[in-house]
Amino acid sequence: MKYIESIREGERVSGIYLCKQRQSAVTKNGKAYENMVLQDKTGLADAKIWDPNSQGIEDFGPLDYVEIVAEATSFQGALQLNVKRARKAREGEYDPADYLPVSEYDIESMYRELMNYANQVREPHLRALLKDLFVDDTEFVRAFKFHSAAKTVHHSFVGGLLEHTLSVCRLCEYYTKAYPFLNRDLLYTAAMCHDIGKVYELSDFPENDYTDEGQLLGHIAMGSEIVGERARKIPDFPKKLEHELKHCILAHHGELEYGSPKKPALAEAVALNLADNTDAKMETLKEIFRSAGQNQGWLGYNRLFESNLRKTEI
Repeated sequence: MKYIESIREGERVSGIYLCKQRQSAVTKNGKAYENMVLQDKTGLADAKIWDPNSQGIEDFGPLDYVEIVAEATSFQGALQLNVKRARKAREGEYDPADYLPVSEYDIESMYRELMNYANQVREPHLRALLKDLFVDDTEFVRAFKFHSAAKTVHHSFVGGLLEHTLSVCRLCEYYTKAYPFLNRDLLYTAAMCHDIGKVYELSDFPENDYTDEGQLLGHIAMGSEIVGERARKIPDFPKKLEHELKHCILAHHGELEYGSPKKPALAEAVALNLADNTDAKMETLKEIFRSAGQNQGWLGYNRLFESNLRKTEI
């Protein structure tokens, strides 16, 4: 099996991959074809079946492990596999561990570092809220460690939510040192909690897709609700402080068109938005450059950055 991150344009690919999605489509000329998304632990690949009724294409569906024979091409700078043959793989022909993308960093080490930020919070109500979520609620902790931070855009791997949250906390730590007027307790708590709704917005691996709740509410609203529920369990939790923490979560995407119900009105909300946006974009670039391999040329237009991208030499 050749891992997706090592596949290059022009190669003939033969191996078993997890079929994340399979959808029928029609070309402009009215010819039927199929879109697929294939996955292994190194990433995702767009795939096409241009002749779905051919004898070499057998029956399989989303979340099946599929043995394919394909030609690797490039479309708008991204890898694309043109599938010639495909069949559903049988149990014993594959190891599921090869198909779950996992953070390159040790999950338990990251969690210990994250808890160091929680232990620096001195305000008793915020400290109690973090303990309730990240220590006492073992089911939440398990899900938080295992979850991705997104379906596809960035940190879409096991441990991705934890890795992203820790990176945001590290950036916020820098901000509190550079700008001492920031309320460190509020900012650290907001950084740890800003994406907790993703535990329920996205389903577990290998599906890693939006739940009904996630589609209807989204992780920002869900995170604010979770904070409100936890705050109500803590005696005499100050309403003003609860509202400030909720505001940071509700405003952490920065702009209404990016999904935030509110624009940042507190300095801590501004800092959280900058940290979240920085880590999301830098991780996205990291993943784009990794998938490009040795390609030092222009990689094509990217919708997130609204620009054609190229990697510089180090």
